[in-house]
Amino acid sequence: MTTLHNPLPGAVGVSHISAYDWLAADGACGGSPHMHLACIEAYVVTAGEGAVQTLTPDGYTETPLHPGVIAWFTPGTVHRMINGDGALRVTVLMQNSGLPEAGDAVFTFPPEILADPERYAAAAALPGKEGEAVATATRARRDLAIEGYEVLRTALRAGDAAPLEAFHRAAARLVAPKVAEWHTRWQDGALAAARRTEEHLKALAEADPTHLAEARITTSTPTRAAGYGMCGRRQEYEIPGTTLPYYGE
Repeated sequence: MTTLHNPLPGAVGVSHISAYDWLAADGACGGSPHMHLACIEAYVVTAGEGAVQTLTPDGYTETPLHPGVIAWFTPGTVHRMINGDGALRVTVLMQNSGLPEAGDAVFTFPPEILADPERYAAAAALPGKEGEAVATATRARRDLAIEGYEVLRTALRAGDAAPLEAFHRAAARLVAPKVAEWHTRWQDGALAAARRTEEHLKALAEADPTHLAEARITTSTPTRAAGYGMCGRRQEYEIPGTTLPYYGE
């Protein structure tokens, strides 16, 4: 992997999400419940009304979303974006320069699927990037994730965190083979960005402005305007000077 030469601030990822308006079995419209294992995620709400449903060992929470709200959650937080009025739009910020696109996201599929890496991979995969077949597969994937999610949510509402803890263990087993590659991405992305700041601070402490001669502005436009993500249709960006698209949710 090539070092990220000119990443976004802090080597974060960014995407714009139009939340799915597909009705689920529980009567709510929205995306696929899932969690990240190494990355913090933030929603910056820009339009519409909705909510984010979250599951943690402390219980089930539904947090309202409306323009101006920023909601963020740490690794291990199961989250599900809910499109309340059919017009929810969210800018998503993702930590760690591409780890989610490298697999740091696990759907809340039923336990028997989580226990089998091949079945999990097949259930999570989509048949391409565009077209009706992709939309159908994305919706089926969402519904399968909700099937497992409802078990976790029902247990938490009854005060039982054991199923969620079992999901955490199953998810950790699924991603363990990918972590060595994640480590390389982290080193070349977020860690490299932090180290550049350290170098700049050391230079400035000596009144050395050398790095300021490298000042520049960079812009990017969406490389695909309506991809199928976990939570909704997304505008995706590939940041110049990087090797990985910043897709987010």
